[in-house]
Amino acid sequence: MAIRNILKDGDPTLRKKSRVVQKIGKREITLIEDMIDTMYDANGVGLAAPQVGVLKRIIVIDIGDGLIELINPEIIHREEEQIDQEGCLSVPGVTGEVKRPKKVIARGLNRFGELIEVEGEDLMARAICHEIDHLEGILFIDKVIK
Repeated sequence: MAIRNILKDGDPTLRKKSRVVQKIGKREITLIEDMIDTMYDANGVGLAAPQVGVLKRIIVIDIGDGLIELINPEIIHREEEQIDQEGCLSVPGVTGEVKRPKKVIARGLNRFGELIEVEGEDLMARAICHEIDHLEGILFIDKVIK
């Protein structure tokens, strides 16, 4: 696959809402594969399609427990709160404290079009929320409390 350029804060694409994926075809699979390669190459724990210039609702995450791919993800359950440091591949060199749910359940499609649910706690919950925010044109710096 390929390493794609990661857009940086200031690029207008990062502030746009992503479109729902209607059909999972060869383009979407190639995009997912490229996103995975790009995320690992950049030593990130997550990446959303808008960060590589594609306004489609696709995210990939790997916090060290295995790869998660979600197409058209949505959070269907949130519990408690946590405040912790975040950073972003699109905002290099910047970190800040952000309040997020401590636990979430997200639902979306895998690359085979099957509906799946992913539970996340702590860092995984944070990563899921962070990447889904990208699909709405929201960066973590918009939510920094300290």
